[in-house]
Amino acid sequence: MIGVNGNGELKEPLLRNSGSIAVSVPEAVQNGDGKVRSITFKVNGISCASCAVSIESALGGLNGIRSVMVSPLLGQAVVKYVPELISTEAIKEAVEDAGFEVEDFPEQEIEVCRLRIKGMACTSCSESIERALLMVDGVKKAVVGLALEEAKIHFDPSVTDIKHIVSAVEDAGFGADVISSGNDANKVQLKLEDLNSPEDAMIIQSSLEALDGVSSVEVDWKENKVTICYEPDLIGPRSLIKCAEEAGDGSKKYSASLYNPPNRRESESLAETQMYRDQFLLSALFSVPVFLFSMVLPMLHPYGDWLDIKVYNMLTVGMLLRWIFCTPVQFIVGRRFYSGSYHALRRKSANMDVLVALGTNAAYWYSVYIAIKALLSHTFVGQDFFETSAMLILFILLGKYLEVVAKGKTSDALAKLTELTPDTAYLITLDKDGNTISETEISTQLIQRNDIIKIVPGAKVPVDGIVIDGQSHVNESMITGEAKPIAKKPGDKVIGGTVNENGCILVKATHVGSETALSQIVQLVESAQLARAPVQKLADQISKVFVPIVVLAAVITWLVWFVPGEVGLYPRSWIPEDMDAFELALQFGISVLVVACPCALGLATPTAVMVATGKGATQGVLIKGGNALEKAHKVKTVVFDKTGTLTLGKPNVVSAVLFSTVPMEEFCDLAIAAEVNSEHPIAKAVVEHARRLRTNYGSETEQIPEIKDFEVHPGAGVSGKVGKNVVMVGNKRLMRSFGVPESDEVERYVTEVEQLARTCVLVGLNGKIIGAFAVTDPVKPEAGRVIAYLHSMGISTVMLTGDNWATAEAIGKEVGIGKVFAETVPLGKADKIKELQLKGMAVAMVGDGINDSPALAAADVGMAIGAGTDVAIEAADIVLIKSSLEDVVTAIDLSRKTISRIRLNYVWALGYNILGMPIAAGVLFPFTGIRLPPWLAGACMAASSISVVCSSLLLQSYKKPLHVEYA
Repeated sequence: MIGVNGNGELKEPLLRNSGSIAVSVPEAVQNGDGKVRSITFKVNGISCASCAVSIESALGGLNGIRSVMVSPLLGQAVVKYVPELISTEAIKEAVEDAGFEVEDFPEQEIEVCRLRIKGMACTSCSESIERALLMVDGVKKAVVGLALEEAKIHFDPSVTDIKHIVSAVEDAGFGADVISSGNDANKVQLKLEDLNSPEDAMIIQSSLEALDGVSSVEVDWKENKVTICYEPDLIGPRSLIKCAEEAGDGSKKYSASLYNPPNRRESESLAETQMYRDQFLLSALFSVPVFLFSMVLPMLHPYGDWLDIKVYNMLTVGMLLRWIFCTPVQFIVGRRFYSGSYHALRRKSANMDVLVALGTNAAYWYSVYIAIKALLSHTFVGQDFFETSAMLILFILLGKYLEVVAKGKTSDALAKLTELTPDTAYLITLDKDGNTISETEISTQLIQRNDIIKIVPGAKVPVDGIVIDGQSHVNESMITGEAKPIAKKPGDKVIGGTVNENGCILVKATHVGSETALSQIVQLVESAQLARAPVQKLADQISKVFVPIVVLAAVITWLVWFVPGEVGLYPRSWIPEDMDAFELALQFGISVLVVACPCALGLATPTAVMVATGKGATQGVLIKGGNALEKAHKVKTVVFDKTGTLTLGKPNVVSAVLFSTVPMEEFCDLAIAAEVNSEHPIAKAVVEHARRLRTNYGSETEQIPEIKDFEVHPGAGVSGKVGKNVVMVGNKRLMRSFGVPESDEVERYVTEVEQLARTCVLVGLNGKIIGAFAVTDPVKPEAGRVIAYLHSMGISTVMLTGDNWATAEAIGKEVGIGKVFAETVPLGKADKIKELQLKGMAVAMVGDGINDSPALAAADVGMAIGAGTDVAIEAADIVLIKSSLEDVVTAIDLSRKTISRIRLNYVWALGYNILGMPIAAGVLFPFTGIRLPPWLAGACMAASSISVVCSSLLLQSYKKPLHVEYA
């Protein structure tokens, strides 16, 4: 379960983009003076409002600067400028010349756009698109996903733009549509009414740009649309709609509403499926008669005898009909193969279209030659292959149709996630006393941060937020995979997309739009599906030489059968009665061309990764791409943090003792003063317990003394001065570093506490230990079973903790971990990980805190507990949303199953080719008389792709190997 923030305020999203930086992605907006961009950066040295005025004055006088906003509180500057008139470097220099230091300033502006790619058939297609994109000036990185049919491009907007990028894809012979561009994270589109002229557009644009929090506005008055990028902390879509409606001088009224573009992915997927279905049916309309006229009716005497009637010379009715019916299939239905081949050859590559075009054209034009020769000759008798061409195209289109239907199901899990958010929500307005003033049903997309939303029993939670009133149980299984409903009370978090089961609750929205956990899960899974797994390199390398090798093999096959047949090296009886050596060799050559298909090879990895990452997301395991999947399956050692990972992370003080004459009230005051500034869970437990003790011994309203020179000692504790007294609160290591001696009484107490698997927090005053707290952090109920299950999988376990040795060993013994490293500082954890890696172990690290992030980054696979910090989540390869240790097993097991499935897919893909090509080439023909007709070879080729996709789809049935029932 995602953790609770008792303060009721969430400033950071649960899952931040791992590629994000502190600078907003610049957004372009068209206005009267050209392209304006916005850039945000940090400025050090701002101490008051006059400093902000100085920066604004320094920048405001520069040519090309449109507006400057400086926040003294945040230490940030937002500058809107015209790139044609001034560079970002000049902006930076102007701020530094004014005497301030600039931080987090982008050396180069990089934007990201995503494109939907149409027409990809195999890995060579995706590689060709990547090469075409990387050749565009300004494109820094391009990744094309075959199964996802998307491209993600990082580019410099000062050098190129999206139009040039789309043109590059189209020039390579593929279709491209823009899915998203720039920072779509906080972008809204409005539909405008009563917009009659460019002047109206300028009025609305000016009004919207004047709002705080609006970074860019783009108005399309012809389409009556406006696109706005905004800061959700400052403004929201409802305020933008209100501003657009109230723009102008009052004589003109506008109407604005939220515009939701149609789901292009669904419509395009449906259109592609219908296109292949229609082409298959059209092909069948002509191909089936060809098949009947060539393969069926001639065998049914006397019903097929009319086909042998001669039209002119030796040209028969059957041959003429086959020619007539085959031609539309070859040139109308098969046009797509010609187009694909042309573009592939133009970019100096080859794909499936090239093989199909070569095979069908060889069969068709040879058949045309036979028909013309029969037309002109009185004695010529020859066999045409019109059915080969027609049936080949028919079976390939059937295969593509079944393939796109199956591929559509690989993203079912992701589609289900995106549909979890409800369409509407009830917005509540409260008065100062918390009484409801009004209740309005609004679109979920209009919810703004800090809105109060009413959620009735059975309704879905529309956004992430904190319960402020009411109690209920919420089913979070669709997000976390946890089947048991979670109790919610005021102060608890709720996640958008989950279902409120019984009570009515009021929720304060904390994350909206793209910041919600659900949106970030979807974004993370989409990015993971786009990334290539290292195991795919095999397919990429094979695909580069695959088609040329197949063409060469087909030519060799034709020569091997044709030349010996002409010179009589094999018996004439091998050649069918209605064929000669040339025709037999041609059929073998065409069969070799079409039986080998690179499509299945290219689909083997991405389809499995798509299904696995989507399935993992629905089970509460977020896997950041194929690379993380591949590394996870190799893990032989799992290293666990203790606090918050193996334990619940909610320490409780079970006892407090004094070793001096200092009154208990003063002892509590000193502990509170020192620990109140620490974020460590143990520190919070100490403060909470000390406050309760202080209430028993003294007045709760008395002010806590202020601490000065406060210092955190990582892995040891804290120290500072309270008045003239030096106070230290921490473990034995902290006391030793300050030279504080330990009496026998203290040592005995510490030993007793640690043997009970508890942590002893010592309080020192002026070089003497005056008391101690015994803190216990219960072990998670599933920890023991998870460790035992990992051992049964052949995986060793290690515990790394900053806690003392005795407590760590006691916890390790309780859960079954034999190897324990205690009293380890954060960087020391990373060093321990590296030591294990040097022994040849693939290491996974499971942690939850900021102090775990170096170790998470150093490990082969970092697994972050979902309730942990943003830093830990960002550093990890896998995020366990539910914070349950059983998902460590799930992540490793799912990765093993996926890699196993990918290997099986390669067996299917390569197996068809390895077995099919020799049979197609006629290896069995001399011994058994078995040969593979070209149309049947085409069916086998189609079957290879379908089998690979269906094999990947079997991962949809994945079940967790370990499920712990909680009391």
